[in-house]
Amino acid sequence: MIEAHTFLSSFGLVAASEMGDKTQLLAFALATRFKKPWAIMGGILTATLLNHGLASWGGAWVSAHTPDLLLRGALALVFIGFGIWILFPDKDESAPQENRWGAYATTTVAFFFAEMGDKTQLATVALGARYGSFWMVTAGTTLGMMVSDGLAVWLGESFAHKIPMKWVRRGASALFILFGILILFS
Repeated sequence: MIEAHTFLSSFGLVAASEMGDKTQLLAFALATRFKKPWAIMGGILTATLLNHGLASWGGAWVSAHTPDLLLRGALALVFIGFGIWILFPDKDESAPQENRWGAYATTTVAFFFAEMGDKTQLATVALGARYGSFWMVTAGTTLGMMVSDGLAVWLGESFAHKIPMKWVRRGASALFILFGILILFS
């Protein structure tokens, strides 16, 4: 039951926070450039497993080496901070300018580096620290990324015009802030 909660929390927080994120914009840009959705999804999966695996492991390590009260306070502040950060939309600053490697390799490299220091990577570190479960956090955050970025790859333009991103950002923000508050009082 705890593992399912860890997985679902990791999935939900990352899927919501990825909406309108720069890597989702990158997924859309790559989909329109290459027109190879399976190769792009494969690159997103590879990059996310590597990036979020490292982030989750780092968070679990911090969890094992930090006193509980200090960890809870820090995590609550981090999640509330993410909730505020999400309210400010990202720009697509990392779209690749050349395509000499093909869709899969370009996507893998671009996504890996675009996720470095991104809110979803930092959220994965915090989730790893919160739950101490490398496998469930990595699986949940990776699936969250795949779902959100898959929407950009598969539905692209038609999806973007039907859902106002400001409401998606507000909903994701509320989830992070609520999660931070729950950590404080658990």
